[in-house]
Amino acid sequence: MDKQFPVGRFDLDIQLRDEALNERNIPAMRMVANASIGVDPLDAYYSVRELREAISEVFEGAPGAKKRLAAVLSTKCDDYQRCLYYALAGRGIVQMLEVFDWLLEILGTRAVISADMRRAKNFPAPLVNPYVSAEPDGLLVSASADFQEGPSWYLDPDLGGIVED
Repeated sequence: MDKQFPVGRFDLDIQLRDEALNERNIPAMRMVANASIGVDPLDAYYSVRELREAISEVFEGAPGAKKRLAAVLSTKCDDYQRCLYYALAGRGIVQMLEVFDWLLEILGTRAVISADMRRAKNFPAPLVNPYVSAEPDGLLVSASADFQEGPSWYLDPDLGGIVED
């Protein structure tokens, strides 16, 4: 027997809220989950994917990668990508990339659910955008590709490096 009953509007942020509170997640995971609550599902997914790709390319030494990362972090849009980058900066490149992979999986599923619901005209609960402005709030990162990666890019203990005081 397929009985239907009203359950209210679906909260697209429910998994992000759960992950942000999950004590088994490392603090970096909880931080980026919190930072993603309320961000439009497609915008969040593609923003994280773009940022993750740029960081990975810099790590791999790809031509033009530093220019791409500098462009991402200096874009005159809301501060979501900068928020994520600086939440993880200095924690080691391996952890940064692993956390972004973890977040992308969550955000990808969230984007698919959102799109499926909208196609079915079953709109989810409204998201409250955490950003009060579509423009940056404060100083922007330099768009110069002439930046030097710090020790977290090459002395990461997960890469066998030794970080000393």
